[in-house]
Amino acid sequence: MTGGARFASLLLILAAAGFAGSVQAPFPADHRTLRQTVSYDQMSTFLSAVARPGFITVTEEGRSTQGRKLYLVRLNRGGAKARFKVLYYAQQHGDEVAGKDAQLTLIRDIAEHPALLPEDVDLYLMPMLNPDGAEAHTRTNGTGADLNRDHLLLAQPETRTLHRVARRIRPHLAVDSHEFGRDGDGYTKKGWTAWPIITMDAANHPLIPEALKTMGLAAVASAAPLQARAGHAYQRYTVGGPPPDEEIRPSTSEVDDGRNGMGTLGALSFIIEAGVRHRAADPQADLGERVDGYRILYRHLLGDRSWRERVRKQAEQARREPLPPFIATNTFWANRGGKVIPVKVIETATGRTLEVPTANAMTDLVVKGSVPTPRAYAIDPIAAARFLPVLEAQGLRWETLAAPRRVRLERVRLLRLEEPYDDLYQRYKDRQIVERQSQAEVDLPAGTLIVPLDQDLARRAIQVLEPCLLYGLYGYPGFRELARPGADLPVSRLF
Repeated sequence: MTGGARFASLLLILAAAGFAGSVQAPFPADHRTLRQTVSYDQMSTFLSAVARPGFITVTEEGRSTQGRKLYLVRLNRGGAKARFKVLYYAQQHGDEVAGKDAQLTLIRDIAEHPALLPEDVDLYLMPMLNPDGAEAHTRTNGTGADLNRDHLLLAQPETRTLHRVARRIRPHLAVDSHEFGRDGDGYTKKGWTAWPIITMDAANHPLIPEALKTMGLAAVASAAPLQARAGHAYQRYTVGGPPPDEEIRPSTSEVDDGRNGMGTLGALSFIIEAGVRHRAADPQADLGERVDGYRILYRHLLGDRSWRERVRKQAEQARREPLPPFIATNTFWANRGGKVIPVKVIETATGRTLEVPTANAMTDLVVKGSVPTPRAYAIDPIAAARFLPVLEAQGLRWETLAAPRRVRLERVRLLRLEEPYDDLYQRYKDRQIVERQSQAEVDLPAGTLIVPLDQDLARRAIQVLEPCLLYGLYGYPGFRELARPGADLPVSRLF
């Protein structure tokens, strides 16, 4: 039996035995009956009450843009024996609640029954990363920013806090927790509802070592029997429109989201998305089912001791793995060979599950362009002040030249920024179209920032600074002004 199945069985035994719970909580004893999400104030009160010295620690790690506390909950009953570090975080989008509620109910259950937490697990939870959005019931934070598109720039205090915590913990396993709409316009027009109520996918950025990505996809697939046993419709997380005409693909392979951001820190990293019927009379009527689906995945990913040890060793090996000789700069999802697969949908009027064949399921990540990996990046003095906050927020190491230095350098010229959304390849706007210049021996002036790639966070440095990436900093306000078509970009490649 898997770790997730054992946990589910134990909960049923406890419920049958009549355990009402001794911890005061703003949710029912049986999480499956949950119909209303937990507010920021309710969560704060609950976390204060549930803290136990030496077992459950609650700390304030930062403040939101409107001054609300960003909590980190640590559960550890094994002390130094707890070598497997886990970070689960939720509600980056304020109106996506099930992951937060799942984490809070999990904390309650472990507080009441400590044996639910394996002694070798050091578990960290950030249940509500966007309390301002949660209170306003908005996707964005208090300044109108989408936090799950801020993992490159780290301009928001909430994402800076998350990454600071992650660099301190260095989790072996990380999970980002979200929700998606099952009844969007495309499905509604066809009289359908999206089939899954719970989904999961692994990190997929090209710089993440292949062993971690392979292990992640295996965990995604092996969760299916657990969800089926619980009666939950489950599949790998995808985005796109309804079959058979619309493209369906895994989530972005870019680095500006939490899943890939944590993956490049060397964690086995996932995204979980629960499905919500936003057009329903009561969108939270099935909140308990979504929370249950979440909890099954949280426990599934913890697995047994053998699984945890394999993940721990693989994550730590990934952090020591040398950089690849080439950096993929342009990728997109495709369907190699035109495979036809059935996609399940629900016929809204009857509740029947239909299978719709489609060849527009794009599950193969294709590399369209790549460049040799440099040994460092050089940032022009005139742009140093703009880049320094990003380097600091990302925890990167750099050197500021006190005197000119002779180096072999490759400059990169911006040809254009393509602003429209790319309908053909289903790509974001602000694509950076560049041209590499010939390498030359040059004297870098004093004040130049040198960011070497012989550092622990080299993969993050590449993702932030590589000027040849199709998507990068120059689509963001404050950096767009540094990128003039026909001129060299302020970041150069050193060899």
